[in-house]
Amino acid sequence: MAEWHPIRVVARRTGLSAHVIRAWEKRYGAVEPRRTPTDRRVYSNEDLERLTLLRRATLVGRSIGQIARLPTPELKRLVEEDENAANAAPATPAEDAPHTASASDGARLLADSLDAAGRLDTDELQRALDQASVSLSRPALMKQVIVPLMHRIGDAWRDGSLRVAHEHLASAVVRSFLGSLNGAFLAARTAPQIIVTTPSGQLHEIGALLAAATAASEGWRVAYLGPSLPADEIAAAARQSGARAIALSIVFPTDDSHLRTELRRLSQLLDPAVTILVGGRGASSYRETLEEVGAHYLPDYGSLRTRLESLTMTATS
Repeated sequence: MAEWHPIRVVARRTGLSAHVIRAWEKRYGAVEPRRTPTDRRVYSNEDLERLTLLRRATLVGRSIGQIARLPTPELKRLVEEDENAANAAPATPAEDAPHTASASDGARLLADSLDAAGRLDTDELQRALDQASVSLSRPALMKQVIVPLMHRIGDAWRDGSLRVAHEHLASAVVRSFLGSLNGAFLAARTAPQIIVTTPSGQLHEIGALLAAATAASEGWRVAYLGPSLPADEIAAAARQSGARAIALSIVFPTDDSHLRTELRRLSQLLDPAVTILVGGRGASSYRETLEEVGAHYLPDYGSLRTRLESLTMTATS
């Protein structure tokens, strides 16, 4: 006779929140629980296995929308292949001589980082990032590990695969890592200064962290001020540091009148020579306001890099 489990037990055993389990069930048809006479969900052992497999798959980068309806045997095979591939490459001892990095190095290090973040293991995440900084060139480090790591954690938080605690832990570790990495870029004292933050009410700093790393790799002196900074404080920091540009990350909400007010106020407080750069997944919803205040909307990090290169050329011409 099948054993049935209430959603609270399933959440505890799988590591998924009850909210995520319901969302995956309703939105993607991942499982089909039974209903008790009192209309409560109960899940079978097979449902529990599927949810565990789905969580493992999303942690190594699979999209829940693409895998939710796979038959359980196929899902199990896919998870095993992904995890075996991630663990196949031998670890590179820190004392070994530097070597030419390959895509497989980046994939393995990304998988290690995602696994550590998924387990809320701060030390292992730090070790994985440190190893990546030794094994990969700086451009490869950003492209193969840091950017996809933060994107996937952000995606997993949004679709419910990870909790906000995972995002906060990853952000804290990556913030510290990028801080030490940015110092290693050794920007010249005469290099242009950029302020990187998120506007008041924008609490998710993943995009801002990536913007800071991108600017540092382009030779800018970066002042990363963390999330949710009022316009007055941003303007004061720009004035005191002599910033040439300000980079803002906007995620959500996508219709915040307070945020529009903050953007207008920031524009009024800044010296007209300071360029405002705005990106992030929610930024496109504020295009009209951005155009109104003369800010530059950047759809991706490639656009940010191009804009920074242009500003650098302007500053030195």
